[in-house]
Amino acid sequence: MLRTNTCGELTISNETQEVTLCGWVQKARDLGGMTFVDLRDRYGITQLAFNLEVDKPLCEKARTLGREFVIKATGFVKERESKNKNIPTGEIEIIVTALEVLNESKTPPFTIEDDTDGGEELRMKYRYLDLRRNPLKKSLALRHKLGFEVRKYMNDQEFFEIETPYLIKSTPEGARDFVVPSRMNLGEFYALPQSPQTFKQLLMVAGYDRYFQIVKCFRDEDLRADRQPEFTQIDCEMCFVEQEDILNAFEGLMKYLFKSLKNIELDDFPRMDYAVAIKEYGSDKPDIRFGMKFHELNDLVQNKGFNVFDQAELVVGICVNGAAKYSRKQLDALTDFVRKPQIGANGLVYVKCNEDATFKSSVDKFYSQEDLQEWSNEFGAKAGDLILVLAGNTNKTRSALNELRLEMGTRLGLRNPNEFSPLWVVDFPLLEWDENSERFHAMHHPFTSPKSEDYPLIKTDPGKVRANAYDMVINGVELGGGSIRIHDKELQEKMFDLLGFTAEDANSQFGFLMNAFEYGAPPHGGIAFGLDRIAALFGGSDSIRDYIAFPKNNSGRDMMIDSPSPISSEQLDELQIELQTKRG
Repeated sequence: MLRTNTCGELTISNETQEVTLCGWVQKARDLGGMTFVDLRDRYGITQLAFNLEVDKPLCEKARTLGREFVIKATGFVKERESKNKNIPTGEIEIIVTALEVLNESKTPPFTIEDDTDGGEELRMKYRYLDLRRNPLKKSLALRHKLGFEVRKYMNDQEFFEIETPYLIKSTPEGARDFVVPSRMNLGEFYALPQSPQTFKQLLMVAGYDRYFQIVKCFRDEDLRADRQPEFTQIDCEMCFVEQEDILNAFEGLMKYLFKSLKNIELDDFPRMDYAVAIKEYGSDKPDIRFGMKFHELNDLVQNKGFNVFDQAELVVGICVNGAAKYSRKQLDALTDFVRKPQIGANGLVYVKCNEDATFKSSVDKFYSQEDLQEWSNEFGAKAGDLILVLAGNTNKTRSALNELRLEMGTRLGLRNPNEFSPLWVVDFPLLEWDENSERFHAMHHPFTSPKSEDYPLIKTDPGKVRANAYDMVINGVELGGGSIRIHDKELQEKMFDLLGFTAEDANSQFGFLMNAFEYGAPPHGGIAFGLDRIAALFGGSDSIRDYIAFPKNNSGRDMMIDSPSPISSEQLDELQIELQTKRG
């Protein structure tokens, strides 16, 4: 070993010891007779001291060191005169007796510090430098511990970790596949898995009744802060279980992770029907750290002469406690917020519940004080509260009000990142109607089982069929979701028919699974969690990028290696692929 110790472990108990450290130069300070160098590695920072009077050549050599030089320093541990209580090694320094430059460094394009001066794109281009910063080190350390504890818990619960293939068959439904051409099978393509769904079902048929895998998945879809084209799932499946068994098993996993990583004891997770979540929060992943439940107002506000409400499919609002003091400027800012294209509301109506029991509203012209009192009663509003109301198409209005609710929660400090409110959202619809293709799509995937009591509706009213499906939500973030699977060939065929598959298409895409169902397929179900999302939640971040060593940007590009990129004409010829240039 080139070093005897790391830069994060020496303390006053090591005084007088001769040690050798290796690392990167964080910064150097020339104080005339003394030169001090902060040496950094993955474990911490240690101060090196050079005395001009004691060893002039060595001190002068230290003064040539630039930021991020890689060096090896040998010397004796000594108590510091000026201690730094902010770091574990702050009581000592190394009186250097020998110095070796292992590698020089160009001046980095941004500072390697907690609060860097580099923009996101620049830091992604030089990700190997960005990864030297403490915030990213802490993020990746958290992710490492998370993966370790997941494996520990799953092993204790007798789950097998089994790898499934990355080169699989392209199938419809869900996001778009990344496809991989094959030289050995010209004109044919593999796909990278969006999830190991069918393989884990086959493992259940094979009798491996408790499976899990921490696995890469790939989806060629539009990206947001919490999405990447390649991401990591904690993928799980169990045999001979019902929905409740899975909820209990994986609620246990999450409780264990919170206890082991954050020393937080979570209470039992409440259950919320999908229909309730949509009606009361406008979202299938509600943040329940705070109230502001939706109240529908159609019966109270329509047919009063206010055209916006009269023509609306839905009029719905929230009550914000203590916000009646909002100024006109603040209310205008909220109106601008809901009118953003990504929110999509046409406008905002407000009612201030004044301290003198009167009401001030943006629609005073159409509604009397008695009318507004009825609104207040509906919300259970008190003096000092603010009622905010949106109107329009049901789905769009609920979605917009959800965004407004979250915005108000943020503005009022109600979304504390150190407070955690988990829940299970259950009883999702089995199907959702797509207006463009004029057919049903599976809300989760085609292998999700309908609830047995809704079987009759499959023929008469398929849109009302509920699924044995569930999502785990914490603080408004969907951390994972799953379902009880179909294990009967006949029911699976019926599901494919509902989704518009011909018998030939279904057999071509999923014949292998249907065949397996004829060889004793057990009842089974499972769930998959987003490891990156869990890490971000635990780390108090909205973005998953800091918890991935080498992420992509919003366009799905790796800025560091400049990927994706064209391939050579020789490779294309070898694969017998001809590129078509799109004409503008």
